[in-house]
Amino acid sequence: ATLEDLGSYCAEFLVHGVDVEGMKLGIDEELVRRLGQHSPIPVTYAGGARSIADLELVRGAGGAMVDITVGSALDCFGGALPYDEVVAWHDAQKGLVAA
Repeated sequence: ATLEDLGSYCAEFLVHGVDVEGMKLGIDEELVRRLGQHSPIPVTYAGGARSIADLELVRGAGGAMVDITVGSALDCFGGALPYDEVVAWHDAQKGLVAA
């Protein structure tokens, strides 16, 4: 009910998985799944991403409602996840949506 009420005042939610954010410990899958099931508007999830597999996990667990943002895991910010791989993954997702 809270998501429904708040969703009437905005176009998208930005939700931080504070238990994992900035630590590259993986995605809070249960949170992503619940957001995908209950949010009336699109959600961008932040926190814990460390690999392309984590991006895939959010895509699957959150369905069409949850997207992800990646920060400190990127190689350009000192992490191990190549920025170019994330861009290529994102471009491939656009192709899936168009198909």
